Amino acid sequence: MSRIDDLIRELCPEGVTSAAIGDRFAYEQPTKYLVQSTNYFDTGTKVLTAGQTFLLGHTRETEGVYGASTENPVIIFDDFTTSFQWVDFPFKAKSSAMKMITARSTDPVELRFLYHWMGANRFQPTDHARHWISVISSQRIPSLARPIQEEIVRILDTFTELEAELEAELEARTTQYEETRNRLMAFDALEGHPLSGLIHELCPEGVRSSTLGEVGTFQRGNGMEKRLLKDRGLPAIHYGEIHTRYGVWAERTYSFVSESETKGLREAQTGDLVIATTSEDIEGVGNAVVWLGPENAYVSGETHIFSHSQNPKYLGYFFRSDSFQRAKLTMLTGTKVKRISMSSLQKMGVPLPPLAVQEEIVRILDSFDALVGDLSAGLPAEIAARRKQYEYYRDTLLTFEELAA
Repeated sequence: MSRIDDLIRELCPEGVTSAAIGDRFAYEQPTKYLVQSTNYFDTGTKVLTAGQTFLLGHTRETEGVYGASTENPVIIFDDFTTSFQWVDFPFKAKSSAMKMITARSTDPVELRFLYHWMGANRFQPTDHARHWISVISSQRIPSLARPIQEEIVRILDTFTELEAELEAELEARTTQYEETRNRLMAFDALEGHPLSGLIHELCPEGVRSSTLGEVGTFQRGNGMEKRLLKDRGLPAIHYGEIHTRYGVWAERTYSFVSESETKGLREAQTGDLVIATTSEDIEGVGNAVVWLGPENAYVSGETHIFSHSQNPKYLGYFFRSDSFQRAKLTMLTGTKVKRISMSSLQKMGVPLPPLAVQEEIVRILDSFDALVGDLSAGLPAEIAARRKQYEYYRDTLLTFEELAA
């Protein structure tokens, strides 16, 4: 940062002045860029929101496309939430509350500087109101000579580019993980895979299939309303957490319950699967977490506990596979809230190779799971570290002692 300090001393010897954002940047309403149909496709012009979701889908509409590009980028801004995104490709907008922010000058560095500055000085709205004109446009942004802005943008872009590379790597590895898991669970598609030799040796007549009802036993979870969950106490798994917080397996719970509230509750033992049987989201129904904690975990209603004698992680990966997800679709009931019954789960087919094969499949998939899902050591942890590093330098570089009026 010494170069920036030197530049400021050279180019702003009396201190840094500032100007209102509205004086240096222009905005445009999204009216003529709004998408007409929300029937989205896999290809076409991207439809964006300024929030975390960002890409909603693709449209085949050709009129009213905002022509952003790398030479003419834009910041899209949500007038209500104050979320914003950098866009350098053509798009259409979904929300009428979105604004397109551009620099009044033709200098692209100016807009990129604003993008980083808005992150460091993020306004947190407290009411449901439009904020660009009433709040944001009157905020003051440092007026810096181009060489200073350019150096700050260069440093911060280095971090964002590294984070983008890691996110692309995570996406690629996640796809590879899912493809590998699905292939390993489809034993007729393993020819040429290193695992095929072990399977041919131990299963010369092929991998047998069975039903979950033949493999193990089910118990229905009961009681334990969400209001009873606490930050400490005895381990507890609520059905709503299975498809929002848990991965394939867990050694500790996110929630707990008081001993006085456990009377009559069912308990999952080490190696059991806890299966969510209800969700408004189809993908959430039938999601399972393998409980591997040192003590029993109490479970809520809208779950089933599955006890068995197979490799527990193997069954956990099976519940995440495409073959299970496709099969369950024919067994769901309900309209707004989807459910799967114990009798339906008991009829579900599952391939059952010998335990030695199950263990090898688990070893392979565990390595992928750690890479794409481990928040303490995998790619998500590295992305989080780079994001924290970026935020530190952003906040440091964009703090100036302003020249007194």
